Amino acid sequence: MTQKQKQPQRHHRAAGFTLIEVLVALVVMTVGMLGVAVLFVEGLRLNRTSIYRTTAVVLATDMAERIRANQAGGASYVGVGPGQDGDCATDPGCTPAQLAGDDWFRWNNQLRTYLPTGVRPDITSESAGRMTRFNIRLTWPEVGAPEPVSYTLSIQL
Repeated sequence: MTQKQKQPQRHHRAAGFTLIEVLVALVVMTVGMLGVAVLFVEGLRLNRTSIYRTTAVVLATDMAERIRANQAGGASYVGVGPGQDGDCATDPGCTPAQLAGDDWFRWNNQLRTYLPTGVRPDITSESAGRMTRFNIRLTWPEVGAPEPVSYTLSIQL
């Protein structure tokens, strides 16, 4: 038997083995691409969560500065309230309580604009002697999380 006669047999065996290699490579690539897709979706979800948390920090700090600027109306900030637009930004004759209501109104508009639907703001206070501690808490539902996410900022005046 010459070498030319043996060569076609090897070629036939090699062709079948190559087809199996291609199928295995296709399965491996499919699993890898599914892993990349899952990582991409998870990255998007975590990015959204990060944006909401950063926004909550900024908005809670904004309300803390409003309370700090209107210490005379501090008690009017406590609780959960939609507030009312007293237009205190242009009217210098607002009382501290009216300014607090106006701050609540403007702050709630910002919360509805920048945080997801269902955000619940709450402000509590604790007094100890001459010091008053305000706790500003924001709670909102997070997609895919069993419990709502919350952020609390405490300030002392």
